[in-house]
Amino acid sequence: MRGYVKRVSQKFNKLSNEQLISLLDDMVEENENLYSILECISAGLLILDNDFYLQQSNKIVESRLSFSVYLDDPKATTVPIWEIMEDQEIGDYFKKCAEKGITNTTEDFTVMTSGGSVRFLTITMTPLMHDGQTTGKIILVRDVTEKKNQEVLLHRMENMANLTNLAAGMAHEIKNPLGAISIHIQLIQKALEKARENRNILPDKKFVEDHVDVVNDEIDHLNKLIMDFLFAVRPINAQLELKKPAALIQNIVDFFTPEFHDNGINVKLIIKDSDSRLLLDEKLLRDIIMNLAQNALAAIKQKKADEATSDDYTGEFTIECASDDNKYYIIISDNGCGMKNETVSKIFEPYFTTKANGTGLGMTMVYKIVKEFSGDIHVESQEGKGTVFTMQFPLKHDGTLAIGN
Repeated sequence: MRGYVKRVSQKFNKLSNEQLISLLDDMVEENENLYSILECISAGLLILDNDFYLQQSNKIVESRLSFSVYLDDPKATTVPIWEIMEDQEIGDYFKKCAEKGITNTTEDFTVMTSGGSVRFLTITMTPLMHDGQTTGKIILVRDVTEKKNQEVLLHRMENMANLTNLAAGMAHEIKNPLGAISIHIQLIQKALEKARENRNILPDKKFVEDHVDVVNDEIDHLNKLIMDFLFAVRPINAQLELKKPAALIQNIVDFFTPEFHDNGINVKLIIKDSDSRLLLDEKLLRDIIMNLAQNALAAIKQKKADEATSDDYTGEFTIECASDDNKYYIIISDNGCGMKNETVSKIFEPYFTTKANGTGLGMTMVYKIVKEFSGDIHVESQEGKGTVFTMQFPLKHDGTLAIGN
């Protein structure tokens, strides 16, 4: 039809009224077909000119993005698209593309619905071409929430596969306190039986109290084991949103730095990538960083307490945020006492701990949270030298989390 109209336009002055009316009817019909096609597209669509003024859109885009005016209102075409965007982050994204001349890119966003739920959007921009020239921008807005939720569910199912190991570890941990409780109760029972045989004269008060104190301590220990176990096996209720990890980590470091300084430990934060965003739960990211920071603090203090440590030894704790083409890295290192190879190989196993009062679930939770963020974590350590934890998360080439097409 396009070629036909072009040829007819060259002979426009020679056409009769009937031919012109027929041509107009054909053009109207084709235009309606194009509108129908646009409305049938499952993704939201915005067509902009080179100055980012709205030229055309479909209805579904208004269910994906929020605008201050209806897009069929003539006012929507009188200002750049970012001036009618209600989501400031997405509006700033369009404005940045306009200022930097970006015409081909993909970016991921999280938006909050009126009902309070989080939706995940992928916005793709491609150039609109005509006769070899860029005449505007085509914006596709896809809702990838269900796809992302399926990925999260898959991760949770993988985590639940470790439940057998957790249960076996829990059974082993329960045996000792139950055994201690049984022994001390038997001792109390024997003392009471002996008292009855000896004119009901009870043993010394301290004798009974000592046994009861042990029983109560072991009951408290059991309760803590059970609570930790439930915490370990319960699915993580992560509220994932696109956040800049560097900014979040900066706030966390500011929080614990005074404690490190009080212990004579230098804290260094190196941010090589401050702009990339990841799908994170801010609270859970804080749990990761604080857990690793406290472990580093303990390792450095232990090394300082070592008699063989030189007087000029200074504790160092470093967090680095960096990225390459498709990965975002959070690297946490210290120059503390380090770990043996055997400890390194078991560091993420449930109930494995080298601390006298440790539960052995802290690093298990760190591992679970990193996996919930679609990431991975590994550790390198040298006894007497220090430890390095490296977390990596997938990025698209444009610096956003890879969550599929």
